[in-house]
Amino acid sequence: MSTSSYSMIFLAFALCVSFCVNNVNASPKFDELFHPYWAPDHFTFDGDAVNMKLDNYSGAGFSSKSKYMFGKVNIQIKLVQGDSAGTVTAFYMSSDGPKHHEFDFEFLGNTTGEPYIVQTNVYVNGVGNREQRMNLWFDPTKDFHTYSLLWNQRQVVFLVDETPIRVHTNLEHKGIPYPKDQPMGVYSSIWNADDWATQGGRVKTDWTHAPFVATYRAFEIDGCECAVTTADADNAKRCANSGGWWDQPVLSELNLHQNHQLIWVRSNHMIYDYCSDTARFPSVPVECQHHRH
Repeated sequence: MSTSSYSMIFLAFALCVSFCVNNVNASPKFDELFHPYWAPDHFTFDGDAVNMKLDNYSGAGFSSKSKYMFGKVNIQIKLVQGDSAGTVTAFYMSSDGPKHHEFDFEFLGNTTGEPYIVQTNVYVNGVGNREQRMNLWFDPTKDFHTYSLLWNQRQVVFLVDETPIRVHTNLEHKGIPYPKDQPMGVYSSIWNADDWATQGGRVKTDWTHAPFVATYRAFEIDGCECAVTTADADNAKRCANSGGWWDQPVLSELNLHQNHQLIWVRSNHMIYDYCSDTARFPSVPVECQHHRH
């Protein structure tokens, strides 16, 4: 076997160890990593599973106890079953303040029998408007599926069951800001958004079907934890030089198989991409000119 073949095998092994979900180790329990920050009476616990509900009184939300700079977050979610029109279940990372960074998964409910839509978005320095929407290749209400965010100094990757569905690449060399200077918390919430969430707001929430319940389990955060008493600049410097597995060269871009997966997702499941919306953006957003994301 040639030296290059051995190198490829080693890289593939390293990627699997670093990038894939480790199913051998037990996941931390919810209260080790998170706590409710909105409507704690809308949570119930069933073993390692957490149920979070929306009713006609309130939505609900939880957040991580710590903030992180780079790493990977995995959460398994079973979305609202049946008629979920008008509801949004979100899983995201975000920093604080008007110039915040944010990476969003938003699951937009629909009427019974119609597919959920997944909307992703990226905010950098408080600026979003980078929505992409897609249908999933499975019913996310029937079983748990893993939703992940991988964040390092080169890319942000959105994954569903370890399949990349979006990549936001560091293009600072093109003069485009990249989120790498603010620690982020991890959040999830469920709320009523029937003014826009389902078919542009044409289908409203049917409260006779409440409560709407999303269920979570298998909580994992593996990243550079940031002390709240430390300045953002100092956290950024420490985490950028921590030598974490997430910053290994093999994770600086997708591998060939992952690129093929991303192409398949975009070709078969994407239904909206802000980069192609000339009505909103008569001039193509500058980052859209340089990479697929």
